[in-house]
Amino acid sequence: MAKWVVVPPDAHGPYVPTEHNVAEGMLKLAGVNPTDVVYDLGCGDGRVVIIAAKNFGARGVGVDINPVRIHEARANASPYHIENLVRFEEGDLFQADLQTATVVTLYLLPEVNLRLRPKLLRDLRPGSRVVSHSFNMGDWEPDKQGEVNGATIYLWTIPPKD
Repeated sequence: MAKWVVVPPDAHGPYVPTEHNVAEGMLKLAGVNPTDVVYDLGCGDGRVVIIAAKNFGARGVGVDINPVRIHEARANASPYHIENLVRFEEGDLFQADLQTATVVTLYLLPEVNLRLRPKLLRDLRPGSRVVSHSFNMGDWEPDKQGEVNGATIYLWTIPPKD
């Protein structure tokens, strides 16, 4: 059962960690490999970015508005000696600089996904992948979807720019 944690009122939703096997399933669905840069928006304790680096050899960036979560993410990454592959930034996911991202992972509320969708389409390069745990993107049909431990995961690929 997921543990709900109170977050600051300016955050974009509650903190609910993604189960490790769901996080790994998300990264597999996106085809993450060592050439990827995975951004986890609303990274919480950093587990998606840590798994991307540790299990897939990818570089990763976690962004979270809560400084406690960022501190926790850094502490969680430390034992794996992957400091050269990961970094964690305190900030608003709507302000995140996604220029280097090739994969973006999300476990956000549906309304946040919908608000974020224009930024993803605008800021990500064509061919970049977006993976969401549990929540879709409205009328933007996923390229693939799967299920891990009862959790639905969705994958979209950023289309060519007009």
